[in-house]
Amino acid sequence: MVCSVRTHEKPVLSDPVLIEGLPGIGFVANISALHLIHELEARLFAEIRSSSFQDFAVTTKEGKTRFPVNELYYHKGQGSGERDLIILYGNTQSLTTFGQYELCGRVLDIAESLGCRYVVTLGGLRVDKTVDVPGLYCAASDLETLNEVLNRGAKIVGGQIFGVAGLLVGLGRLRGMKGSCLLGETPGFYPDAKAAREVLAVVCEMLGLTVDQGRLDVAAEATRSILESFGLGGGTQVGERKRRESRHWLI
Repeated sequence: MVCSVRTHEKPVLSDPVLIEGLPGIGFVANISALHLIHELEARLFAEIRSSSFQDFAVTTKEGKTRFPVNELYYHKGQGSGERDLIILYGNTQSLTTFGQYELCGRVLDIAESLGCRYVVTLGGLRVDKTVDVPGLYCAASDLETLNEVLNRGAKIVGGQIFGVAGLLVGLGRLRGMKGSCLLGETPGFYPDAKAAREVLAVVCEMLGLTVDQGRLDVAAEATRSILESFGLGGGTQVGERKRRESRHWLI
Protein backbone atom coordinates (compact mmCIF):
# COMPACT_ATOMS: atom_id res chain seq x y z
CA MET A 1 0.00 0.00 0.00
CA VAL A 2 1.22 3.48 -0.84
CA CYS A 3 -1.95 5.58 -0.58
CA SER A 4 -5.27 3.78 -0.23
CA VAL A 5 -8.74 5.39 -0.35
CA ARG A 6 -11.82 3.81 1.18
CA THR A 7 -15.01 5.47 -0.07
CA HIS A 8 -18.23 5.22 1.96
CA GLU A 9 -20.41 7.25 -0.40
CA LYS A 10 -20.08 9.63 -3.32
CA PRO A 11 -21.91 12.84 -2.47
CA VAL A 12 -23.59 14.98 -5.11
CA LEU A 13 -22.26 18.50 -4.66
CA SER A 14 -22.53 21.80 -6.50
CA ASP A 15 -19.21 23.53 -7.19
CA PRO A 16 -17.76 22.55 -3.78
CA VAL A 17 -14.76 24.16 -2.10
CA LEU A 18 -12.02 21.92 -0.69
CA ILE A 19 -10.87 23.05 2.78
CA GLU A 20 -7.64 21.52 4.11
CA GLY A 21 -7.33 20.86 7.85
CA LEU A 22 -4.32 18.66 8.62
CA PRO A 23 -1.89 19.05 11.57
CA GLY A 24 0.64 21.86 11.33
CA ILE A 25 2.08 24.80 13.27
CA GLY A 26 -0.26 25.66 16.13
CA PHE A 27 -2.62 23.01 14.73
CA VAL A 28 -4.61 25.94 13.33
CA ALA A 29 -5.92 23.99 10.33
CA ASN A 30 -6.76 20.95 12.49
CA ILE A 31 -8.83 23.00 14.94
CA SER A 32 -10.59 24.93 12.17
CA ALA A 33 -11.53 21.81 10.21
CA LEU A 34 -12.76 19.93 13.29
CA HIS A 35 -14.87 22.89 14.34
CA LEU A 36 -16.44 23.14 10.88
CA ILE A 37 -17.17 19.42 10.86
CA HIS A 38 -18.93 19.60 14.24
CA GLU A 39 -20.82 22.84 13.69
CA LEU A 40 -21.97 22.04 10.16
CA GLU A 41 -22.60 18.36 10.98
CA ALA A 42 -20.50 17.41 7.97
CA ARG A 43 -20.66 13.78 6.86
CA LEU A 44 -17.69 11.45 6.49
CA PHE A 45 -17.51 10.01 2.96
CA ALA A 46 -13.95 8.76 2.48
CA GLU A 47 -10.85 7.68 4.44
CA ILE A 48 -7.24 7.77 3.24
CA ARG A 49 -4.42 5.65 4.63
CA SER A 50 -0.83 5.74 3.47
CA SER A 51 2.40 3.84 4.08
CA SER A 52 3.96 7.31 4.43
CA PHE A 53 1.87 8.14 7.53
CA GLN A 54 3.11 7.71 11.12
CA ASP A 55 4.43 4.20 11.68
CA PHE A 56 2.51 3.19 14.80
CA ALA A 57 -0.95 2.66 16.27
CA VAL A 58 -2.36 4.02 19.54
CA THR A 59 -4.37 1.88 21.94
CA THR A 60 -7.50 3.13 23.69
CA LYS A 61 -8.65 2.39 27.26
CA GLU A 62 -10.94 -0.28 25.79
CA GLY A 63 -7.98 -2.01 24.13
CA LYS A 64 -8.88 -0.93 20.61
CA THR A 65 -6.37 0.58 18.19
CA ARG A 66 -6.42 3.93 16.41
CA PHE A 67 -4.34 4.45 13.32
CA PRO A 68 -3.02 7.49 11.45
CA VAL A 69 -5.67 8.49 8.93
CA ASN A 70 -6.95 11.33 6.78
CA GLU A 71 -10.69 11.75 6.33
CA LEU A 72 -12.88 13.58 3.84
CA TYR A 73 -16.21 15.09 4.91
CA TYR A 74 -18.85 16.94 2.94
CA HIS A 75 -21.38 19.65 3.69
CA LYS A 76 -24.12 20.89 1.40
CA GLY A 77 -24.71 24.63 1.65
CA GLN A 78 -28.01 25.43 3.35
CA GLY A 79 -28.65 29.10 2.72
CA SER A 80 -28.30 31.64 -0.04
CA GLY A 81 -24.64 32.03 -0.98
CA GLU A 82 -23.40 29.23 1.34
CA ARG A 83 -20.95 27.04 -0.54
CA ASP A 84 -20.86 23.25 -0.60
CA LEU A 85 -17.73 21.98 1.14
CA ILE A 86 -15.27 19.10 1.07
CA ILE A 87 -13.28 19.12 4.33
CA LEU A 88 -9.96 17.29 4.60
CA TYR A 89 -9.26 16.37 8.24
CA GLY A 90 -6.81 13.97 9.86
CA ASN A 91 -4.25 13.24 12.58
CA THR A 92 -1.16 13.25 10.36
CA GLN A 93 0.42 14.39 7.13
CA SER A 94 2.76 12.16 5.16
CA LEU A 95 6.30 11.98 6.49
CA THR A 96 8.09 11.77 3.12
CA THR A 97 8.20 14.04 0.09
CA PHE A 98 6.86 11.28 -2.16
CA GLY A 99 4.08 10.59 0.33
CA GLN A 100 3.03 14.23 0.42
CA TYR A 101 2.74 14.44 -3.37
CA GLU A 102 0.89 11.12 -3.49
CA LEU A 103 -1.54 12.22 -0.78
CA CYS A 104 -2.23 15.60 -2.39
CA GLY A 105 -2.74 13.96 -5.77
CA ARG A 106 -5.32 11.53 -4.39
CA VAL A 107 -7.16 14.27 -2.50
CA LEU A 108 -7.30 16.47 -5.61
CA ASP A 109 -8.48 13.50 -7.71
CA ILE A 110 -11.42 12.98 -5.34
CA ALA A 111 -12.24 16.69 -5.07
CA GLU A 112 -12.05 17.16 -8.84
CA SER A 113 -14.38 14.18 -9.41
CA LEU A 114 -16.97 15.95 -7.23
CA GLY A 115 -16.79 19.17 -9.23
CA CYS A 116 -14.36 21.11 -7.04
CA ARG A 117 -12.54 24.00 -8.72
CA TYR A 118 -11.39 25.95 -5.65
CA VAL A 119 -9.03 24.95 -2.82
CA VAL A 120 -8.57 26.72 0.54
CA THR A 121 -5.67 25.59 2.72
CA LEU A 122 -5.18 26.72 6.31
CA GLY A 123 -2.25 26.82 8.71
CA GLY A 124 -0.18 28.65 11.26
CA LEU A 125 2.66 31.10 10.74
CA ARG A 126 5.16 30.82 13.57
CA VAL A 127 6.05 33.99 15.48
CA ASP A 128 8.43 34.31 18.43
CA LYS A 129 5.95 35.98 20.77
CA THR A 130 2.40 35.67 22.05
CA VAL A 131 0.00 37.95 20.18
CA ASP A 132 -3.36 39.21 21.44
CA VAL A 133 -4.87 39.38 17.96
CA PRO A 134 -3.08 37.07 15.53
CA GLY A 135 -2.25 38.61 12.18
CA LEU A 136 -3.29 36.88 8.97
CA TYR A 137 -1.10 36.10 5.97
CA CYS A 138 -1.94 34.61 2.60
CA ALA A 139 -0.81 33.37 -0.78
CA ALA A 140 -2.89 32.34 -3.78
CA SER A 141 -2.84 30.73 -7.19
CA ASP A 142 -3.73 33.93 -9.05
CA LEU A 143 -4.08 37.68 -8.56
CA GLU A 144 -7.88 37.72 -8.43
CA THR A 145 -8.01 35.09 -5.68
CA LEU A 146 -5.17 36.78 -3.81
CA ASN A 147 -6.98 40.12 -3.79
CA GLU A 148 -10.11 38.45 -2.45
CA VAL A 149 -8.17 37.44 0.67
CA LEU A 150 -6.13 40.65 0.92
CA ASN A 151 -9.35 42.67 0.94
CA ARG A 152 -10.32 40.85 4.13
CA GLY A 153 -7.31 42.06 6.08
CA ALA A 154 -4.61 39.50 5.32
CA LYS A 155 -1.08 40.34 4.22
CA ILE A 156 1.07 38.57 1.64
CA VAL A 157 3.26 35.88 3.20
CA GLY A 158 6.90 35.69 2.18
CA GLY A 159 9.12 32.64 1.98
CA GLN A 160 7.99 29.03 1.64
CA ILE A 161 4.80 27.16 2.54
CA PHE A 162 5.72 23.59 3.35
CA GLY A 163 3.53 20.51 3.33
CA VAL A 164 -0.04 19.99 2.22
CA ALA A 165 -0.99 23.64 2.79
CA GLY A 166 1.36 24.70 0.00
CA LEU A 167 1.21 21.63 -2.23
CA LEU A 168 -2.58 21.52 -2.62
CA VAL A 169 -2.66 25.09 -3.92
CA GLY A 170 0.31 24.56 -6.22
CA LEU A 171 -0.78 21.20 -7.60
CA GLY A 172 -4.36 22.40 -7.88
CA ARG A 173 -3.24 25.26 -10.09
CA LEU A 174 -1.66 22.75 -12.49
CA ARG A 175 -5.17 21.26 -12.86
CA GLY A 176 -6.75 24.65 -13.54
CA MET A 177 -8.10 25.00 -9.99
CA LYS A 178 -7.95 28.28 -8.09
CA GLY A 179 -6.63 28.23 -4.55
CA SER A 180 -5.63 30.28 -1.55
CA CYS A 181 -3.62 29.60 1.60
CA LEU A 182 -4.54 31.47 4.78
CA LEU A 183 -2.15 31.45 7.76
CA GLY A 184 -2.67 32.80 11.28
CA GLU A 185 0.16 34.00 13.51
CA THR A 186 0.91 31.59 16.37
CA PRO A 187 3.79 30.67 18.71
CA GLY A 188 3.08 27.15 17.43
CA PHE A 189 3.71 25.16 20.61
CA TYR A 190 0.10 24.27 21.42
CA PRO A 191 -3.29 24.03 19.67
CA ASP A 192 -3.97 27.73 19.12
CA ALA A 193 -7.69 28.53 19.24
CA LYS A 194 -7.07 32.29 18.88
CA ALA A 195 -5.27 31.89 15.56
CA ALA A 196 -7.90 29.40 14.37
CA ARG A 197 -10.65 31.87 15.26
CA GLU A 198 -9.10 34.61 13.08
CA VAL A 199 -8.55 32.23 10.16
CA LEU A 200 -12.07 30.79 10.39
CA ALA A 201 -13.68 34.22 10.43
CA VAL A 202 -12.19 35.02 7.03
CA VAL A 203 -12.97 31.58 5.59
CA CYS A 204 -16.61 31.82 6.69
CA GLU A 205 -16.93 35.29 5.20
CA MET A 206 -15.42 34.16 1.90
CA LEU A 207 -17.64 31.09 1.61
CA GLY A 208 -20.88 32.47 3.02
CA LEU A 209 -20.82 30.14 6.04
CA THR A 210 -22.64 30.86 9.30
CA VAL A 211 -20.68 29.10 12.05
CA ASP A 212 -20.89 29.73 15.80
CA GLN A 213 -17.33 30.13 17.11
CA GLY A 214 -18.39 29.89 20.75
CA ARG A 215 -17.30 26.26 20.98
CA LEU A 216 -13.97 26.67 19.21
CA ASP A 217 -12.09 26.01 22.46
CA VAL A 218 -13.77 22.59 22.60
CA ALA A 219 -12.31 21.76 19.18
CA ALA A 220 -8.91 23.00 20.36
CA GLU A 221 -8.99 20.75 23.44
CA ALA A 222 -10.16 17.77 21.38
CA THR A 223 -7.31 18.43 18.96
CA ARG A 224 -4.83 18.54 21.84
CA SER A 225 -6.02 15.17 23.17
CA ILE A 226 -5.96 13.47 19.76
CA LEU A 227 -2.52 14.77 18.83
CA GLU A 228 -0.96 14.02 22.21
CA SER A 229 -2.07 10.41 21.83
CA PHE A 230 0.01 10.33 18.62
CA GLY A 231 3.02 11.98 20.27
CA LEU A 232 2.30 15.45 18.87
CA GLY A 233 1.38 18.63 20.68
CA GLY A 234 2.45 17.49 24.13
CA GLY A 235 5.50 18.09 26.26
CA THR A 236 6.76 14.50 26.43
CA GLN A 237 10.09 13.34 25.05
CA VAL A 238 8.21 11.34 22.44
CA GLY A 239 6.27 14.45 21.46
CA GLU A 240 9.45 16.50 21.15
CA ARG A 241 11.12 13.81 19.02
CA LYS A 242 8.09 13.58 16.73
CA ARG A 243 8.00 17.36 16.33
CA ARG A 244 11.66 17.40 15.31
CA GLU A 245 11.10 14.57 12.83
CA SER A 246 8.00 16.21 11.36
CA ARG A 247 8.93 19.90 11.31
CA HIS A 248 9.70 19.93 7.58
CA TRP A 249 6.01 19.53 6.72
CA LEU A 250 4.40 21.59 9.45
CA ILE A 251 2.85 24.89 8.39
